[in-house]
Amino acid sequence: MPDLIDQLRRFDTATVANAIEPFRVRDQVDGYASLELRCLFPERPPMVGYAVTCTADTTRPANNRPKRLTDLVDLIAAAPKPCVLVIQDEGEDRLRSCFLGDMFMAWLQRLGATGAVTDGGVRDTAGMETRAPGVQLFAAGSVASHGSGSFLDFDVTTSICGLTIEPGDLLHGDANGLISVPATVAPNLPDRCEMILREEVEFFEFLKSSEFSATSLRRRLADHDDLMMAPPAR
Repeated sequence: MPDLIDQLRRFDTATVANAIEPFRVRDQVDGYASLELRCLFPERPPMVGYAVTCTADTTRPANNRPKRLTDLVDLIAAAPKPCVLVIQDEGEDRLRSCFLGDMFMAWLQRLGATGAVTDGGVRDTAGMETRAPGVQLFAAGSVASHGSGSFLDFDVTTSICGLTIEPGDLLHGDANGLISVPATVAPNLPDRCEMILREEVEFFEFLKSSEFSATSLRRRLADHDDLMMAPPAR
């Protein structure tokens, strides 16, 4: 769905998250990562792509490597594009993990990835500025050494900073954070996003107008309260 991807890329992630809510396809506390997950290139446009998932470890001696890096190359090459590599840490010391550097991100970009996501660490972000300029990166932080890398499993359910990501999930992320986009409502989101942006412009005009008062504000927020309290459709 290249047209849909291009359309969703026009909107920031917070707007897309708002656009999903009226469809009631999930609880409003689901579908987004915590603030522990950092967007490392906040000035870059939104990342939109399909998840390619794996688990890995870099903090234990790699005496046993169930999967090879070349296996990951094949997986990325065969994945629907654009894709997003998702790496969940499975090691014993996540705060010392390191899964991605500038060389890794550069070949991901060449294979059609639009970004990468990990609950662990990365390095060489300065090199990524010039060597992988078109991709986004979400991670918990940076460490200096790549440790001893070992990929454990591919095409598995992952959990990244509170966000469950399945293989093939559509992800949307920018400086606001990372969300998953339910496939059932994805085609309806561009129009809904446009509506939300128009409503926001009108709301800020209202705040500056002579019509503003506590009473008029209360009336406007009543609909919002009703939406927030409504249970998701089952």
